[in-house]
Amino acid sequence: MKLKHIIYFLLAVVIGGMIFYRITANSSKEEGGKEKGKGDKKPTKVTGIVLKSQVFSDNLSLSGSIEANEQIEVRSEVSGVVESINFQEGSYVSKGQLLLKINDLELRAQLSQAKTKQALASENERRAKLLLQKEAISQEEYDIASADFRSAQAQTQLIQAQIAKTSVRAPFSGKIGLRSISKGTYVTPTTVIANLVNTSQVKITFSIPEKYAAQMKVGSVLSFTISGGKEVYSAKVYAIEPEIEETTRTLKMRAIAQNPNGKLIPGTFANVSLPLDKINDAILVPTEALIPVQNGKKVFISVNGMAKEVMVETGARTDKEALVISGLKVGDTLLTSGVMTLKEESPVKVNIKS
Repeated sequence: MKLKHIIYFLLAVVIGGMIFYRITANSSKEEGGKEKGKGDKKPTKVTGIVLKSQVFSDNLSLSGSIEANEQIEVRSEVSGVVESINFQEGSYVSKGQLLLKINDLELRAQLSQAKTKQALASENERRAKLLLQKEAISQEEYDIASADFRSAQAQTQLIQAQIAKTSVRAPFSGKIGLRSISKGTYVTPTTVIANLVNTSQVKITFSIPEKYAAQMKVGSVLSFTISGGKEVYSAKVYAIEPEIEETTRTLKMRAIAQNPNGKLIPGTFANVSLPLDKINDAILVPTEALIPVQNGKKVFISVNGMAKEVMVETGARTDKEALVISGLKVGDTLLTSGVMTLKEESPVKVNIKS
């Protein structure tokens, strides 16, 4: 009985040993095949660039409007009938030039009457002064005569001022528009005669987001183009609003540009490019090299023939490039094509672009 048990035990040991050997041999074969396959994997062909420091000017693209440097509606300060019109529609006029004359016959008659009263009051004041010196009248009587003279004098000056207002003159040099009155028209201070515009210089008004407000300063030079045109113009910032607009969270600014040829027309839409910071040692990468991930953006660089994944932080960008704030350094080989199929430690063969 004992011999039978010993035989069964020995058979079980032999069978178990054979099974263990078989399993071990298969595992070694599979691992060897994997190692061999890994070693035989061909590197992925990609293109890349060697990062260099560059000068980067961060510009802010904005929409603005062009306005005249000076613009008014020409009106008369007094009511009356237009006696003459002394300008041609659409012509240039000089500062102080007579634009139109309003009939002032009634005012001149009033002036003549006022001057007569002033002369009489002046003579009465002179006589009263002589009598006061002789103590023939009281100080009060002299004061009344003196007050009458000053009142008559003021009345004369008032009428002279009203007569001066019947001559409507240009307050500044510029181009005058289409007139809305004719000779013989009765005008009042509410009647618009024409528009006068000074376009030798033009203003560009625009607004920037509040986050850039701290970077703004008077004297900054910007560039702009107008709708439908390719010519680039320059302007200088000369005024900034002292507060942020609460409803839009923007800061309004105004720049001025020279307009010697009159190509810039008030009311035109302007595409403004406002420079912000200038970085002399910036690292710029092509936008196609950036891969969006859950925590931000990543890129692949080549290290010893292997792809390495690097998380980066980006700042401003242009149409083709993005500014890298952190994650890369000058001299890194950045992979720019075929990056979507790459994985960490994937073998790569890089074709460097100049």
